[in-house]
Amino acid sequence: MTAFAKQKSTLAKCAEQTFISAGFRNWKKSREAFSRHQNCKAHAIALNTQPHIPHSIRIQLCSPLARAQEAARLALLQIVGAVRYLSKQGLALRGHSKKDGNFQSYLRDKAEDDPNLASWLEREHSYTSPESQNEILSIMGNIIIGGIAAEISALPVLQYSLIMDGTQYVSGTEQISICLRYVDQELEPREEFVGLYEASSTTGEHLWRIASDVLLRLNLPLSGLRGQTYDGAANLSGNLSRMRALVRSEQPLASFVHCGPQFVNLVIQATCSSTPVVSDALQWIHDLGCLFGQSGKFKTIFKQIAISENGSLTTIKPLCATRWTVRTPAIKSVLTQYEVILVALEEMASAKEEVLAPRASCLLDQLQKGNAVLGLLLGQDILLKLEGLNKSLHGRAVTIGAMLQAVDCTKKAFVAQRTSETFMRLYWRAVEFTTSLDLQPINLPHVRKPSNRYDGPANSPTSSSAEEYFRVQFFSAIDTASMQLDERFNQESLGNLAMLEQQLLSGEISEVVELYPELDAQLLPVQLAMLKANNKFNTSQEVSNILKTMVPEVRRLFPQVEALVRLLLVVPVSSCKAEQSFSALRRLKTLLRSTMSQSRLNSVSVCHVHREKLEKITRKEIATAFIGTSERRAHLFGTF
Repeated sequence: MTAFAKQKSTLAKCAEQTFISAGFRNWKKSREAFSRHQNCKAHAIALNTQPHIPHSIRIQLCSPLARAQEAARLALLQIVGAVRYLSKQGLALRGHSKKDGNFQSYLRDKAEDDPNLASWLEREHSYTSPESQNEILSIMGNIIIGGIAAEISALPVLQYSLIMDGTQYVSGTEQISICLRYVDQELEPREEFVGLYEASSTTGEHLWRIASDVLLRLNLPLSGLRGQTYDGAANLSGNLSRMRALVRSEQPLASFVHCGPQFVNLVIQATCSSTPVVSDALQWIHDLGCLFGQSGKFKTIFKQIAISENGSLTTIKPLCATRWTVRTPAIKSVLTQYEVILVALEEMASAKEEVLAPRASCLLDQLQKGNAVLGLLLGQDILLKLEGLNKSLHGRAVTIGAMLQAVDCTKKAFVAQRTSETFMRLYWRAVEFTTSLDLQPINLPHVRKPSNRYDGPANSPTSSSAEEYFRVQFFSAIDTASMQLDERFNQESLGNLAMLEQQLLSGEISEVVELYPELDAQLLPVQLAMLKANNKFNTSQEVSNILKTMVPEVRRLFPQVEALVRLLLVVPVSSCKAEQSFSALRRLKTLLRSTMSQSRLNSVSVCHVHREKLEKITRKEIATAFIGTSERRAHLFGTF
């Protein structure tokens, strides 16, 4: 009736007024009349028009049903809001029982000021059950991940990279974190976490099946994959039947980059292991940090002495295998509080009833030696440069060329450091430090004479003084660091990207450009020449900044330059984003939440990591998706 009254169809003039306004009275012939009306075009158009009406005829004719649906929708919005808030904060929804969890407590608090919600919660229904919670969490996670995939697909040039890493959580199951890196419309590199996936096997084939399945679900073709970054595990970065090789077999243009910060961490480990005086000193610091964390008595003693002597204290922490930039802060904390530490260890060692007193006594004996001070100073001088390089590679905007330049700069710094003057400065500083605290002087350690079958009849070379002995160790540590940087960062897969960046800056194009379908070897040099004639730049980041500041009309003159810049920016140099997602996993998958299912863990982790994106999703949008999955829900809640 409404459709024809508003003349929405050309058939309105042919409509039967009997069924619109006049009414039907001839009930003897009702069956024939109803069948004839049901088959007419006017009735078909009216039926097609009805779904576009916001509220159904049943609701318009039944006001109690409309009020009930409105009350149900308001209650559903509160339920969705509770799930969204708790997942955003990384809090558990359920407790030990159904009624003592955060989710139920949140709803009860809201119900105190909302009579409609209070009456809704008293009814028996399943819309606050764990199954409904999982469904709402899944809807929110799918909206977030779908938005990320849509943003990648909408890029002017489809280019993205794959970042993966694995870890085990409290239940012992292997979890694989998958992140995608892309360059947005503003030429800003973005790294987005897309989920945690359980791996029943850690072989390269199984991990590649997981990654390819994720890309397939996100509708991201392999033709746009331009980079892959993992850690040094053989199942990921091996040259043969590992994930790195499997990806390259499917997409040869997906350049593999070993995680740069982890490379630097491996260099640090090799450097410290090559120098006994440094490795021993770091081990004692680690043991001291463990004692500080395990013994409440030692912690109390240390705090009291530090506050009385210095007025403040710095926490002593053990070295961490996964946090790669904690060595120099740990060394600094010990050196600045060395005297306080010795006094605290002495008092702790004198407490014979204390179980950890022997450990304190052992550490006291070691730290009272001048060799320990010298090891800390030598290690600090070397590690400062390597940890500085490590931190510089954590940025998202770091390109392959910039990483190689930073590594080269660090190697030059080591070459300049390899002098007797540098060693003597550190050596005499250690002597002064030892003298001021009345420690045992620096002495030549006992060196075991090698067996004749290894050394022969000739006398083995020995150092005549402690100064000469430790100078050799210092130079050996510097040589090891330089050699390790050369070997580890000389990756074959980085060659093409480094050449492309050099061509961007010089304007001279080689055959490498022809490997990438998004680059045109004829247009690129022309556009680079135009750009170079009007701008000055020395790095790829400067080229990116120039393109950002251009007005759209001018920027469209350089599509090939922009495609090349995007290619250089899209390949990551670290897997730090995947490592960061493990921090969220540690907060979510605790011992009290170890029975959480994989699908729920994945949804919660996505919502928790992408808190800002979750804030932008309205409750009405989530509730609409929840209602649309079932006709029963559509009847109960209606439409917004």
